[in-house]
Amino acid sequence: MSARFPKPATPLGPRARIAVVVAAVLLLAGGSVGYVMHAEQRTKGRQTEADSSFALGGPALYFRDTAGGRVAHQPLTAARTGGTRTRGGPACDRFYASDEGALCLRAKPGVLPKTYAIVLDRRLREKRRITVPGVPTRARVSASGRMLSWTVFATGDSYATTSFSTRTAILDLRTGYLIKSMENIQLTIDGARYHAPDVNYWGVTFARDDNRFYATVSTKGRTYLVEGNMRDWTAKALRQNVECPSLSPDNTRLAFKKKVSDDAAAPWRLYVLDLRTMRETPLAEEHSVDDQAAWLDDGTLAYALPGRGGRGSDIWTVPADGTGTPRMAVKGGSSPVAVAG
Repeated sequence: MSARFPKPATPLGPRARIAVVVAAVLLLAGGSVGYVMHAEQRTKGRQTEADSSFALGGPALYFRDTAGGRVAHQPLTAARTGGTRTRGGPACDRFYASDEGALCLRAKPGVLPKTYAIVLDRRLREKRRITVPGVPTRARVSASGRMLSWTVFATGDSYATTSFSTRTAILDLRTGYLIKSMENIQLTIDGARYHAPDVNYWGVTFARDDNRFYATVSTKGRTYLVEGNMRDWTAKALRQNVECPSLSPDNTRLAFKKKVSDDAAAPWRLYVLDLRTMRETPLAEEHSVDDQAAWLDDGTLAYALPGRGGRGSDIWTVPADGTGTPRMAVKGGSSPVAVAG
């Protein structure tokens, strides 16, 4: 018995084809508008600013509570022993603070992703808001509270792939001067001025003098640790394979993630670099950490890992000298930062 096939459909005429295309465009546009309106209403429907009683104070561990997306805090000692969190902070997707103020990155709903970079005072009240294109990924505040930096994904959403582009800004609160993108900094690699269209910067960390800083730069498939100078607006590469540096409170060491595998699911491991000897030490955390670790003190680091039991992420701590074992500090948290008082 021969197989039977349906008769081919009659080809559509030019006008019919145009009508189908127009209908599809309208349908997609309607769906996008509906999504945007829903996202906007969802954002408006939740409180995004801090409660009047919620402020910076310590010693405490501040973090983003993944359950509600708002900043919370708990006693710093509870980061090692467990403890009750206090909720009521602003809604942020990334958060960082010093004793003097904070930076909140909040994703703005829309067809084209945007981010609000929100400068907050000690009471976590908004002082300034800057809208930038992209998805929030890194935030830092200098110890004095003067210098702020943030990184967004201009394209892509993961450092584990090569198909991404970042944009990193630096804001000086004392002068009000905003560097919208670090890409124009005078970069030196291997002793020579370097120019390339694929240069990307991310993960800034500031020294105590508010002039020196460190960051990651990537180009030609390689990542470098750069040391930057705000006054001269220059940066020089110090070594390869360093991402998301974080300077210790005593300004002698850098925590960073190092690529140790080509496995996209687990490419990195946490290390600490001694800036005097340039010796690297692998930390006891053996899981792949895709975060800019934060120093709780000169001997302890905090960072986020994918959460357990359906939680978005959990915060863990580990000794900075390579000894000990990792410990969970916060269930359902991210963006950890220690505030002294």
